[in-house]
Amino acid sequence: MKISSILGLNARTQLFAYKYNTSRGKKVADSKLQTARLLRRSEIPTPEIYKKFKNSKDVTEFKWEGLPDRFALKPSRGLGGEGIIVVKKRSADRFGWLTTQKEKVTVGDLKLHTIDILEGAYSMGNEPDVAFVQEYVGRHKTFRKWAYRGTPDIRIIVFNKVPIMAMLRLPTKESGGRANLHQGALGVGVDIATGITTKAIWHGEQIVFKPGTERKLRGIKIPDWTSILTTAVRTQMVSGLGYLGVDIVLHPDKGPMVLEINAQPGLQIQLANMEGIKKRLERVEDLEVRDAEHGVMLGKALFAGRFVDRVRMEEGVKTIQTSEVVKVVSGSGDKIEVIAKVDTGAWRTSIDKTLARELGLLIKGNILWSKTVKSTMGSEKRRVINLKYYLAGRKINTIASIADRSKLKRLLIIGRRDLVGFLVKTEE
Repeated sequence: MKISSILGLNARTQLFAYKYNTSRGKKVADSKLQTARLLRRSEIPTPEIYKKFKNSKDVTEFKWEGLPDRFALKPSRGLGGEGIIVVKKRSADRFGWLTTQKEKVTVGDLKLHTIDILEGAYSMGNEPDVAFVQEYVGRHKTFRKWAYRGTPDIRIIVFNKVPIMAMLRLPTKESGGRANLHQGALGVGVDIATGITTKAIWHGEQIVFKPGTERKLRGIKIPDWTSILTTAVRTQMVSGLGYLGVDIVLHPDKGPMVLEINAQPGLQIQLANMEGIKKRLERVEDLEVRDAEHGVMLGKALFAGRFVDRVRMEEGVKTIQTSEVVKVVSGSGDKIEVIAKVDTGAWRTSIDKTLARELGLLIKGNILWSKTVKSTMGSEKRRVINLKYYLAGRKINTIASIADRSKLKRLLIIGRRDLVGFLVKTEE
């Protein structure tokens, strides 16, 4: 991981959080209740809130016995998961509940804890707070082997409507079933394009297996990945925050739900992915993003690679020539043979604009972005599209620049971005 690509605390605050986040957005992010209200109004899924407590009268008058068997009691302005009690089921004697840590809590315990929350025991600066009881989400079956009792969540950094980086946070015994890294949870990097985990950290150190087991943390496929990314981007769009972290839980039955948002998300996500976030942010800062779906498309196209590259390497190295017949997938799904030039001197693949148009690849939904580029030849508007093709029998999902190659011998250039796992044999 290059030092120049790492986003530090000062840069995060000055270059992104301060510059792109409104005061209204920050105020909403600081309150779980205000966040939930905004999400419900915007029809973005979030766990249901059963009851709010603003003062001691609310606590004494509430019929606690009527609470469901599963719920979470939380402070609205709590930090780092502190002050949260997660109840998983009724106790055998029916006079209380059992938490995810198998500790019994009674109505009296819940009342005392709620009073502590109201008095500011868990808020920043110990200022008076509001408590609330929220729907229990639980563990999705996908994570049962890796998460200890509590509910895992997925932290997604979103900037300019584009998902930039993602991390799965897995509760451990040490973290008390909470998905907070500073309490001992695991941080697992996630490939933006596929939703498959890649690397993992524990207490800031790289690990391969879940502690105490031989279960690999790499290769976990997160369900509903595109929906998770879209939900995160939609949240950013309504939040008043141009740059934020969105914490999403995967409900076993209801799918992705936003748990909370953070105007200045922690930076350990860079360690979990072993990649700096700064350059990713800079790549999308000036892009014109139409909507959430377009943003997700951009994120997948721009930040795919490391996990996909490793898979290609494990498939074995294939030898190709500098001139290859490839099968380009057209807009209608047909595979059209095109003679391509394999050019290790070019970074990105490019395709002739007339050919791209004939193949139906220049439709609005397939164009990722357009930029005006100045050169010695004058100003030129360059478009970048999604492109799928088969090279030596291997399917390549990539992005390609549109260029006027009508006067050149080859209408398609394959750049080295797409050549991981290939050996290019040059002519002698």
